[in-house]
Amino acid sequence: MRCRYCYVAQSPAAMTRETARAAVDLALGSGSKRVGLIFFGGEPLLCRGLIADIVQYAEKTAAPGQSVFFKLTTNGLLLDDAFLAFAREKRIHIALSLDGISAAHDLHRRSAKDGDTHAAVADAAKRLLAQSPYAPVLMTVNPDTVQHYAEGVEYLFSLGFQYLICSLNYAAPWTQADLRLLKKQYRLLVDFYYKHTLAQDKFYFSPFEVKISSHVHNRTYCHERCELGQHQLSVAPDGKLYPCVQFVGEENYALGDVFSGIDQVRRAALFTQNEQEKDGCEDCAIRARCNHYCACLNKQATGSVDAVSPVLCAHERIVLPIADKLAERLYKERNALFIQKQYNDFYPLISLAEDKTNL
Repeated sequence: MRCRYCYVAQSPAAMTRETARAAVDLALGSGSKRVGLIFFGGEPLLCRGLIADIVQYAEKTAAPGQSVFFKLTTNGLLLDDAFLAFAREKRIHIALSLDGISAAHDLHRRSAKDGDTHAAVADAAKRLLAQSPYAPVLMTVNPDTVQHYAEGVEYLFSLGFQYLICSLNYAAPWTQADLRLLKKQYRLLVDFYYKHTLAQDKFYFSPFEVKISSHVHNRTYCHERCELGQHQLSVAPDGKLYPCVQFVGEENYALGDVFSGIDQVRRAALFTQNEQEKDGCEDCAIRARCNHYCACLNKQATGSVDAVSPVLCAHERIVLPIADKLAERLYKERNALFIQKQYNDFYPLISLAEDKTNL
């Protein structure tokens, strides 16, 4: 594809098998009992042969008692039955990028020949969900597609997606009029959330769930916020390590490479830098529940990890009171699904067991 809002630099560079295996060795050598390998791009399925090699190499190389899990984010165009069968065999968790209805998706997610892609991705979504009913969908909202936000979420849910990961393109030129429309869309999404919760439909809508959780558990946003290279590193095609995919290619953010290892001094310094409170946020009433610590998002929107996007600030002030009012309503009504979902730490396991029992 040639997605118009993509932050990844277009490049023909591809990771070699030697580099990929060195990355696996570095991850498995961390001493962790559970290691995750995530395939990201561009479009990772352009390198499906390398993916198969990495998966098999990781399984063979893992130490006794060490488990490896795999994730992949794809645009869906190359997601055929053969790869779905491989993913099922190897338990590769697949996330699909789909920006809601065609009017929104096709505006930015263009093919290499500048054609529409919605129909092909929607078909891929149906194949994916037939095999993996809990697969998440990733939806990006832009100023020129925000009017389709609520309709897009309803559409994705109707396709069968239960895990809806929706985020704004914070680097886009949002206006006050766009933000007012965003607020109206969130109010429409309150109706979606309330209606389906009353119907006992299981789903996860990220903008509301994260904010509700931050209140229910009476804790700061640190459990959700950016940890900037502490638990996950991104590997560039040349083997250099970065704290996130947003930083790949920027040498001043490099944290070593897969052959020589992690530069722990630089890693710690970057994390410490990001932990410092941002200018203008010190006395904010919603600071503890805000996503302003996300260095990746700040870098994308402002060019600096230390500067918070005004759009992010506006978004947090919009979504928090809306999510809180929704949660208060469901709690006062003692809605059983809402209370289980938000207050029972074992809810994901209970929900899965219920689903399997009902099959």
